[in-house]
Amino acid sequence: MALIACGGLAAAANTAAAKDRAPVQAVPTAFEMQLFYADRTWNWQDGAAYFAQDRRLRAWTAEQGSTSIAEGRWLLTNDGKMCMELVWRSKTYAATPVRTCFSHRIQDGNVEQRKDPDGGWYSFKHASGNAADEHRKFQEGDAKSIEFDTARKLVDSKS
Repeated sequence: MALIACGGLAAAANTAAAKDRAPVQAVPTAFEMQLFYADRTWNWQDGAAYFAQDRRLRAWTAEQGSTSIAEGRWLLTNDGKMCMELVWRSKTYAATPVRTCFSHRIQDGNVEQRKDPDGGWYSFKHASGNAADEHRKFQEGDAKSIEFDTARKLVDSKS
């Protein structure tokens, strides 16, 4: 009888502890995420980044009359992260290395993304497609190479 009572207490304690833990989130594998990024251009409001198949990465921005370019690499992890390791430069500042990572998770069959370390989760790619998906800002191939080359000429020019 004492064993049954102890077992009941242990089961109740385990149930309470399980409620305190956050649910385990599914994350896309590095292979699945490569399908999202490799050989694609991510278009931003004021620039873009191209994720080459060989993991090279180049980007440009042109916000408020200040053009910047960056070159580096991108990497994926099996815990749902995509990181961009870029060296940014412009006419007004020298090469500055920046590492920016995004986490991804699978929620109700849809992929969500957030900027690390503590950005809010937002829709990255719905299983059925959605106009609000961040992934809709991606184009196949190096879609903004002309704009990148123009930005590089502006940054590298002497005047």
